[in-house]
Amino acid sequence: MNGGAERFERFEGFGRHERRQVGAGDDSRDGSGGRDGGEAVPPRVPAEDGGQPVPEPLTAPPVLAHGVLKALLGAWALAACSAQETAAVEEHLGTCGPCADEALRLREAVGLLHAEDSLDLAPALRTRVLQGCLDRRAPRIPVPDWVAPYDAETARLDALLQDIGNAEWHAPVRLRWFEGDRPVSRRTTVAGVIAHLLSVDGLVAVALGLDDPLPRAADAPTPTARTEAYRRASRFPPSRGVRGPWREQSHALVRTASLTSGNSGSEKLSVSYGDFELPLRDAMLDRAFECWIHAEDIAEAVAYPYEPPAPRHLHRMIDLAARVLPTVLAERRRAGLATPPRQTRHLVPAGSPGRSLRLEIEGLGGGEWLIPLDSPAAVGSADHAVAHVALDGVEFCRLAAGRVSPEDAAAGQEGDREAIRDVLSAAASLSRM
Repeated sequence: MNGGAERFERFEGFGRHERRQVGAGDDSRDGSGGRDGGEAVPPRVPAEDGGQPVPEPLTAPPVLAHGVLKALLGAWALAACSAQETAAVEEHLGTCGPCADEALRLREAVGLLHAEDSLDLAPALRTRVLQGCLDRRAPRIPVPDWVAPYDAETARLDALLQDIGNAEWHAPVRLRWFEGDRPVSRRTTVAGVIAHLLSVDGLVAVALGLDDPLPRAADAPTPTARTEAYRRASRFPPSRGVRGPWREQSHALVRTASLTSGNSGSEKLSVSYGDFELPLRDAMLDRAFECWIHAEDIAEAVAYPYEPPAPRHLHRMIDLAARVLPTVLAERRRAGLATPPRQTRHLVPAGSPGRSLRLEIEGLGGGEWLIPLDSPAAVGSADHAVAHVALDGVEFCRLAAGRVSPEDAAAGQEGDREAIRDVLSAAASLSRM
């Protein structure tokens, strides 16, 4: 009988009635309800009951035969018993070891019937928790808006890395991007992706005066060259150990960028990518974008659910791509990869309206941008729009990341076909390893 009681203790939340064996060290009560012959102890009064005593149960559990109670175990495990039947079963489980064991097996079996839930937290949960904390106590070093996307995406990727096992760090990952109009790819591993992020984030670290993770990479100014330099400098392929340096560097970047945000000189800081430069604010946004894209690559390799960034962060990423598109389109024209501008006789003066494409982004991070077609110095104008493209926000980002080809992008198109093709191809050429 005592064995059954011990088994019963393994069930959390099984019984409604609290049980304990009274021993020599316990305070025993006499028949009057007092303790050691003293005054009667009043019933427990919870605060939420407004000072009213806890009511005693009106009726005792019904007395049922053992066979009936055993037959009710399945219904009890499914929470399908009436209140009186539940009380009777739980009363019985405290005294019958075989039934307690059977109830445990049935409860575990019921747990297997539930659909497996995603281990990922809701994308907005971290923001809500942090906002709730910050509403109560302001941070000593506030994270500015232009640093927040990088902070959020590195934190999400770090949470994903925390969940994967040792073997999954060597799971194959295929990086994809466009060179010109040609799709290319490279095979690496989960650890290799983190090594790549560590290497390229080092460009921002150098601009902020932090240590370069590649101290002998002066001859490797581009993201691709830095990744290759990291690979050559390592005697062994990257493994789980690369997470620590990447994590420490990402924290240092957020902290240092936040500290420099209030300085007037921070507006003049720029990050060199070898063949082009970005202002520090845009570079942090660029690193947030790449962190998200590569996190999706990792999640796909290890079969892990992963959500897009918060809409306000996604909007900033789309805005950066839209602002860069005119310059990329002009470079593709010089390389013979896009149609020449229509206004060849008279160049559009800087700041003047010219032919434009209306880029409409739907869904997460949505908005509308007017992309000048003939010159990066021109201003997009709705009155001079010759084409209209509508794309989902996440789809546009995957196009800009080289994960979707311009031909396969699910875009609504209207107007000048050459202009549409040139802009979509320019968006794909934003991608890199």
